[in-house]
Amino acid sequence: QVQLVESGGGLVQPGGSLRLSCVVSGFTLNTYNMAWFRQAPGKEREGVSCISSIDEITDYTDSVKGRFTISKDNARNTVYLQMNSLGPEDAAVYYCAASYGSYCSGPVPWEFDYWGQGTQVTVSS
Repeated sequence: QVQLVESGGGLVQPGGSLRLSCVVSGFTLNTYNMAWFRQAPGKEREGVSCISSIDEITDYTDSVKGRFTISKDNARNTVYLQMNSLGPEDAAVYYCAASYGSYCSGPVPWEFDYWGQGTQVTVSS
């Protein structure tokens, strides 16, 4: 059974940092591309970043380039999203997602098959 469980969200002040984690089970990270999405109230789900399964090539949406870093630890079955210089525009529920394959870009929601339950990120002083 495939499961994705996110953690690490919370309340942070503007300019602060958080690291999100996504622990997966039921598959191995070297066969699935992994991504982080986010959804703020009243907005569509937005692709934030993805990392390819084998070569670990990464991609980011423009608004987080230089501030967010996606990474993974295959041995721990865990994907991370390090978020720095957070601003109010980053506040959202963040979701981890998986898609079978060896290349990802964007990412876009309809390409991903499995999703976690989400973790809330709030940016406020």
